[in-house]
Amino acid sequence: MIIFRYLAKQVLVSMLAVTFVLLLVFMSGRFIKYLAKAASGGISPDILFSIMAYRLPGFLELILPLGFFIGILLAYGRMYLESEMTVLHACGYSNRRLLAVTLGFSCGVSLLVGSMSLFFTPLGMQKVESLLFEQSKMTEFEMLFPGKFQSFKSGASVTYTEGLSEDKKTMFNVFISEKSKKNNSLNLVYAESGTQRIDEQTGERFLELHNGTSYEGRPGELDYQVVGFESYGVLIEEKNEEQGSVKDEAISTQALWESTDLELKALLQWRISLPLLVPIVTLLAVSVSRVNPRQGRFFHLFPAMMIYVAYLGLLIVARKSLGKGELPEWFGLWGVHLIFLMLSLALLTRDKWLMMIRRNRLVQEVNNAQD
Repeated sequence: MIIFRYLAKQVLVSMLAVTFVLLLVFMSGRFIKYLAKAASGGISPDILFSIMAYRLPGFLELILPLGFFIGILLAYGRMYLESEMTVLHACGYSNRRLLAVTLGFSCGVSLLVGSMSLFFTPLGMQKVESLLFEQSKMTEFEMLFPGKFQSFKSGASVTYTEGLSEDKKTMFNVFISEKSKKNNSLNLVYAESGTQRIDEQTGERFLELHNGTSYEGRPGELDYQVVGFESYGVLIEEKNEEQGSVKDEAISTQALWESTDLELKALLQWRISLPLLVPIVTLLAVSVSRVNPRQGRFFHLFPAMMIYVAYLGLLIVARKSLGKGELPEWFGLWGVHLIFLMLSLALLTRDKWLMMIRRNRLVQEVNNAQD
């Protein structure tokens, strides 16, 4: 039990450290994209952290297998380098027992990855789709933020407001720049305040500006029309409220199971493949974690990572091929798992086979010498 706890601590601490770093990198890149979208007025900054929280299972289902794989390599590589594994083997702790304990760890990680890929990730993506759909129904007026120049109508309109009232219904010191596509003219409007008004008959929304000036003309020319006004109405373009097609990642696992579409069947196999990935890469990690003290602690990491990248890359290729009908469903992603399972078993037993080959050579040489 003491050895079990020690091995668990070494592997899990390394796994958590690697997972945290990888998660930070992946989420930072995604967060920057959402932040840029919020800065341009596409979504509200208030939902950024909610979106990232719902996307977290989708990141973890990919990062945890890699983190566990590298965690085993780092932990066991250090133990081989510092001769701790030699001491364990000398005390009767065999490689088979070490493999069994490590596979026990992988079962827990595999269950965690499976729960995310099969349930929590689709559920999180459904929440993200719902949030983005609600954002798509918001008008340009509702997406405004004080102190920012924001582009709307595919870049044809730029709006700025110095401040908003607490109920966000009144704007102060408003600036609007709108370019006309017909005659390439530019309309600049400045007003002291602006409020949103809804036409009772048509239901259209207007931004009603008060006490301002309108400048209209073509850039580079001097024939600008300057008009002062007490009240000026600007139509607020309504966004399309029809929800688009749901992304495949947001489809529930049960719906995938009942579907006959090849792409959805490939996605189902992908979701099942992620938890299956964990025990197989565990076998690979244990088989290549042995380090010669003269080679250095990180010597084995590069070939191990190449095997992992090849494994994951073939799974992605098999998923795309299955979705296009280029691979039979019975083979699909299962064939890739079988190939790397056989490779991992071959690497685990390579010392035994090498020893048998050397013994047979030695026996043959002795027999030849006696003859």
